[in-house]
Amino acid sequence: MAMSERDVIDFSALERELQAAVESERRHQRENEAKLRAVSQGVASYREFRDLVLTCHLKPLDKNDKDRAPRKQPCNPVAPSNEEQTSHC
Repeated sequence: MAMSERDVIDFSALERELQAAVESERRHQRENEAKLRAVSQGVASYREFRDLVLTCHLKPLDKNDKDRAPRKQPCNPVAPSNEEQTSHC
């Protein structure tokens, strides 16, 4: 029997499809849990409910996350310079 191209299994495509399905299921479970929490908390409006569900994938920052983060605040050239103040840069 000759094998056609249709009979060959593309394992990398199958793996990608499986990973997408697993991530979709995780997202569904995470959002459903957020919905149940929001309802049990008695949110005041649909907008608040929606915001809680849309942000359910976010995790709070640890103290270490804030301390080790690089500063992204640029130098403020408009701030008045004063001998008593610390440098703005």
